[in-house]
Amino acid sequence: MTLRSALEVQGAVPVPIASHFDNRGITRQEDKARGEFNIWFNSFPAEQLPPVGGRITLGAVPFLFPARDDHGHDNLRCGEQCIELPLGRYDWIYLIAASERRSEDPLHLRYADGSLDPEWLRVSDFWPETPAHFGEPDGLHCADMHYPRHVQRAMGPSVWRSRVPVTRETELAAISLPDNPAIHVFALTLVPANPIGASV
Repeated sequence: MTLRSALEVQGAVPVPIASHFDNRGITRQEDKARGEFNIWFNSFPAEQLPPVGGRITLGAVPFLFPARDDHGHDNLRCGEQCIELPLGRYDWIYLIAASERRSEDPLHLRYADGSLDPEWLRVSDFWPETPAHFGEPDGLHCADMHYPRHVQRAMGPSVWRSRVPVTRETELAAISLPDNPAIHVFALTLVPANPIGASV
C-alpha cells in the first residue's frame, strides 16, 4: 500500500472525527477478540495498516489516520451523525471508509446559508477479493483478517478512499451521514475549491 504521494493536495483540511467514533474495526493480534466491525466480530489487522493517530496521504489526499478514543473505538458506523466542519468553500469531501457490503446512500450537505443538499456516498465492500465496485482508485489493503479467535490468512479486507462532490459554491458548514450502519468511516478530509497541487 502507498501511504505517501509525491504530490499532495495543498489546502486540504483533515477533519478530526474521533468524537463520533462508536465502533472498533482495527485490532492487534493480541486483542483481536475486541474487534466489532461486523456481526462476526471481524477486524482489520493493525500491523498491516498505518500507525494509529498519524497523518497519511492516500491518492494525494492527506488524512488523519484514526487514533482510538477512550473506549477503543476507531471508526463510526453511519447513523445520521451530524459532523460540523470548518466553515469554508469546498469542492470535495474525501473519506477513508469501508462497508460490510457495497453500499450507496445519500448524506446531506448543510451550508451556512441554510441550504441542504443530498449527495450519494458510495463505498465498496470491505470483503476480501472483492473489487472496488464503485471504482475507488485508492485503498488500504490487508493480507489477513482478524476473527475473535484466529487470524484468517490470505483473506485480506480493504478500506477505500471515497469522495462526495460539493456542488454549491457557498460555504459548507456540516454534513449529516446516512442511516446505514453497514458503512464505516475512519477519516474525513475536505478539499477546497481550486486547490493548488495534484489533481484528485
